[in-house]
Amino acid sequence: MDSSYVVFENVKKSYDNKKLVVKDFNLKVKKGEFLTMLGPSGSGKTTCLMMLAGFESITSGEISLNGVAINDIAPHKRNIGVVFQNYALFPHMTIAENLAYPLKIRKMDKELIKEKVNKSLALVELLDFEKRYPGQLSGGQKQRVALARVLIYEPEIILMDEPLGALDKQLREQMQYEIKKLHEELKLTIIYITHDQTEALTMSDRIVIFNDGIAQQIDAPMKLYEEPANSFVANFMGENNQFRGKVIGDDEEEEGIINIETKFGVIKALNVNNYKTGDSTLVSIRPEKILLSPDEKLGIKNNFKATIKDILYIGDHIRLVINIGAEKKDFVIRHTVSMDAHAYKKGDQIDIGWHRKDCRALDVSK
Repeated sequence: MDSSYVVFENVKKSYDNKKLVVKDFNLKVKKGEFLTMLGPSGSGKTTCLMMLAGFESITSGEISLNGVAINDIAPHKRNIGVVFQNYALFPHMTIAENLAYPLKIRKMDKELIKEKVNKSLALVELLDFEKRYPGQLSGGQKQRVALARVLIYEPEIILMDEPLGALDKQLREQMQYEIKKLHEELKLTIIYITHDQTEALTMSDRIVIFNDGIAQQIDAPMKLYEEPANSFVANFMGENNQFRGKVIGDDEEEEGIINIETKFGVIKALNVNNYKTGDSTLVSIRPEKILLSPDEKLGIKNNFKATIKDILYIGDHIRLVINIGAEKKDFVIRHTVSMDAHAYKKGDQIDIGWHRKDCRALDVSK
């Protein structure tokens, strides 16, 4: 039996009946899951969220919540809470009055309203702020009030569209922790949209990567980062070195590894898409996977000579910009700051290497 809580089935969306902004989207979300939709502007992630909330109609396909199709159910009857980047608080009302207002409109009992307001403020640790006005709160406090306003309804699912976009780095990180803590404590089902990849990686149970109206990959954060399904995901999700090559045959020592001819020599990479001899490919290697002066005992098969073009000190690591052999394309290495970090300087000739399975042969087209 399917235990999925939210289901998108073959969902498409067009605003002009010509161009699809969401193309055949399928997704299953478990109850209590924290799922993040990530992708560039215009990729379709917000449209999917708005269709689930009921603020946008579906061109074709079906969305169901807890086993019930909701395509034709009005937004206010879906029991879905939405938190936007814009707090939308009434400036002339106190925090308690802001939370109580929609409940009063529904003619709820006064004592029950007070109980719900206090409970919601306690959840976001703002119980002592009930008599303050929005103008007296920081950005982070306003966002917590916006979250409390959604929690007061006890919705089945909470949708968040760039809720922390207006906050500075320190406040963002604090709110990330608080939202994740509420998710775990209350067993909330949350679908979250962000442009911030670090935010997505640290908060999510799973991530959907969107591009051009298509879900490119749906996976756990570590799997997305370590095992991107295509070159778009590899390039979009964190820093990445990419270079073109042509497959010249299978590796004789290890199954699933292919030899690829590049401008700086033959490399060995994981054959992600079952490439054959003669196929073109785009090879992907993360900066932190490239090792400096690798130990022979590691058995690394991709070994090259390189020249340091530039060195950037970041704090907890240094970034080395290098050229491999005669290839003038810049490669980036992320190296942890250690005793040997200060030994490197511009113009140095160095030995580098990386493991075969840390290097992925991906598609050229995306």
